[in-house]
Amino acid sequence: MSKFPPQSHRGFWYRFIAVVLRPILKAATARDWRGGEFLRVDQGIVVAMNHLSWYDPLVAAHFVNDNGRPVRFLAKVEVFKIPLLGSILKSAGQIPVQRGNSDAAAGSLREAFTAIENGQCVVIYPEGTLTRDPNLWPMTAKTGAARIALMTGAPVIPAAQWGPQEVLAPYSKRLRLIPRKTMHVWAGPAVDLADLRSQPISASTLREATERIMRDITKILSEQRGEAPPAVPLDRRIALQKKAES
Repeated sequence: MSKFPPQSHRGFWYRFIAVVLRPILKAATARDWRGGEFLRVDQGIVVAMNHLSWYDPLVAAHFVNDNGRPVRFLAKVEVFKIPLLGSILKSAGQIPVQRGNSDAAAGSLREAFTAIENGQCVVIYPEGTLTRDPNLWPMTAKTGAARIALMTGAPVIPAAQWGPQEVLAPYSKRLRLIPRKTMHVWAGPAVDLADLRSQPISASTLREATERIMRDITKILSEQRGEAPPAVPLDRRIALQKKAES
């Protein structure tokens, strides 16, 4: 018997999406999955990933499900406002995040805490948006993943993906499935946060934990790509400000 919460407990839409999309994704793309053993632990976990493309959630869900874990995403609330799609995502157990509203954001985190406490797998993109780095390296990140990990005691499993941007370029709506692309998703051992777990959860503790999470993700991505990352990651706040001004 599986030690993980079964998909049958996740509602009709979750099971429907898993049954329908999985064979489609297997046919449409090749897979290079590594490090799945780090997800197969008997407790709630946070999987933190880099964010390249709007195609990312399909790849992440495929990887996590292939390793026996039903998945719950933290996703921006705007996605849940899309007619029909929002209702499907919500009924499939996905968690909307209200940005810029501290009370609503706290409610989203409480839902994530409950999922972790129930032994579930929560996937989060710490950058909070697609990377704006011109070479698609991870940017600096928000502290949500670190806060969830430190408040629940859950391990953070760093995972890097490379390939979704070839199917759907950043901010593009044009799928490019031919020729068949390979989706690379590699996970690593839990981020070392042991010394931070006994400290008060402060802004500096959250920043340090977040930097460790992003360093581990970037290290895995560097190994995937066979390239060295920038010495200093792009500051997401500056990148998003430039986007707003353009």
